[in-house]
Amino acid sequence: MAAASSILLLVLAVFAAGANAATFTITNNCGFTVWPAAIPVGGGVQLNPGQTWTLNVPAGTSSGRVWGRTGCSFNGGRGSCATGDCGGAFSCTLSGQPPTTLAEFTIGGTQDFYDISVIDGFNVAMDFSCSTGAALRCRDSGCPDAYHQPNDVKTHACSGNSNYQVTFCP
Repeated sequence: MAAASSILLLVLAVFAAGANAATFTITNNCGFTVWPAAIPVGGGVQLNPGQTWTLNVPAGTSSGRVWGRTGCSFNGGRGSCATGDCGGAFSCTLSGQPPTTLAEFTIGGTQDFYDISVIDGFNVAMDFSCSTGAALRCRDSGCPDAYHQPNDVKTHACSGNSNYQVTFCP
């Protein structure tokens, strides 16, 4: 029994070591305040021009999205945003309301996958890059690096255990 328990613990340790975490560095280069939001991890923050938010996405988080909210006003954690609003919450647990330029990701395997989507509209220019992959750019609603329709082929791959950079108004 003790040998079986030891083997089980060893297998679990090897599995946990293979799980990938990621760091997202989110920068506001806009001349105005952006309230980036992230789900399922992160919630949201206020980024004044030139500020950066470092978001650590833990191992076991398989997918998520980051977007910028604009024209927000909050009082005690409740309020609203002109674009990307998530039910009036400062810290989002729901996806933002259109229009939203989305940085989407799937992590945790030997490869990560990431994309920009404007299927739900465009609200703020964005660059999205993986530390081991291509930089995606979206300057306006017609950006060629973004999904415009659900059947577009715009997903990019990079090595698992990569880190990411999201820049608003690059």
